[in-house]
Amino acid sequence: MKTIHQLNELITYARQHSGFYKQTLGPINQPITALAQLPLIDPVDYWDQSHDLDRWPVLTGSPSQALVFKTGGSTSAGKLSVYSRREWHALVRDFGHSLTTQFKPDDRVANLFFAGDLYASFLFIHDALAHVDTSITELPFTGDVDSSVLAEAIVQHRINVLAGVPAHLLAFAAWLSRHGQILQGVETILYGGESLFASQRQVLGQVFPNARITSIGYASVDAGFIGASTLDCDDGEHRMQDEHAIIEIIDEVSGAVIDDCDQPGLLVLTNLNRTLMPLVRYPVGDRACWREPAGTARRKFALKGRSASSQRVRVGLLSLIPSEIGAIVQHTVGSDDWQLMIEQTAHKDVLSLKWQPTTPPPSDENACRQLELRLVECYPLIKKLQADQLLELRIQRCTSEDLQRHPRSGKCLRVLDRRVYSPPAAGLT
Repeated sequence: MKTIHQLNELITYARQHSGFYKQTLGPINQPITALAQLPLIDPVDYWDQSHDLDRWPVLTGSPSQALVFKTGGSTSAGKLSVYSRREWHALVRDFGHSLTTQFKPDDRVANLFFAGDLYASFLFIHDALAHVDTSITELPFTGDVDSSVLAEAIVQHRINVLAGVPAHLLAFAAWLSRHGQILQGVETILYGGESLFASQRQVLGQVFPNARITSIGYASVDAGFIGASTLDCDDGEHRMQDEHAIIEIIDEVSGAVIDDCDQPGLLVLTNLNRTLMPLVRYPVGDRACWREPAGTARRKFALKGRSASSQRVRVGLLSLIPSEIGAIVQHTVGSDDWQLMIEQTAHKDVLSLKWQPTTPPPSDENACRQLELRLVECYPLIKKLQADQLLELRIQRCTSEDLQRHPRSGKCLRVLDRRVYSPPAAGLT
């Protein structure tokens, strides 16, 4: 009952102070008794005009005394996410408390997340580590540290915990392997921002043979604190944080709420703490399934990849914006029929852009080459990931039959995440 009361208070506040919610929730009779009485947010409508904080109708007030971050994409396409000081403090405090079980006293932690250009991950982890309820030492390197400098520092300062994004950790592991170095002293690797797959764990295990590898937790700059990583979580599993958010899993075809275990669907979040930029039934872009029965405290769920309708797709260090890619395809080859497919081969991500021409192009090879050039121009990080053998980019002309479509609407699914998110078989590390 307390949660429903909080929810009704949030809805009332959002309707009164946000033009977006006044329109989307205006027809809803209150008080509500269940989230399913509310419509799902359309992310396209939600983020419209978010680049201009003085005009963005989602906000319930002025962003004065706020923290502003970018959610991904190029400078022109990246959306802005806004936290009041109170909201940010509550987020990092509770995330830090949730991390406590991952550490032992006197651990030395290298913070290898990325900073600058309005990205939040380094600052978020830095602030969260200050709230861990055990004595740890942070060494704030950022993700831009040179591999040789980092390797020397790990030995010199007896660093035993690494925290960073999988792609950067894998690039560092590749450097260590090329230089014949094995770091026996690293005992824990905490990754975040993207899933880590079984073959990638094997790569890390070769140079960090004594390391326990686990998620640092599940959060995003747009949605906030989504799930905690606890010692009883298998790969990809997290626990709900009831004081921060209500999580739903929704069938992507019927829209029905899923309560049964092991049935994947769209992960939808309602944040109970954020009032400056409210999120009420917001699809975060991931697919998930329940691992424990309804009614379980801090109910466990497992991630199952990105949804077909995701507004942002993470591939290693890359943040891809499907609407931005659609504009590139339209401008370059004049087609609106395209699809991104993400797969995993060994430790490498394979990103395929399939497109169907509306009229026969003069040269398939030239058209594909132009698309590749435009993508790399928009996302320069592609080149670095290719050089580090962490990404393979494929541009493929296709027919209509090659593009998977929504079973009910017939619309082309923009994103197909074919990576395997199930825990590895016993014996794999």
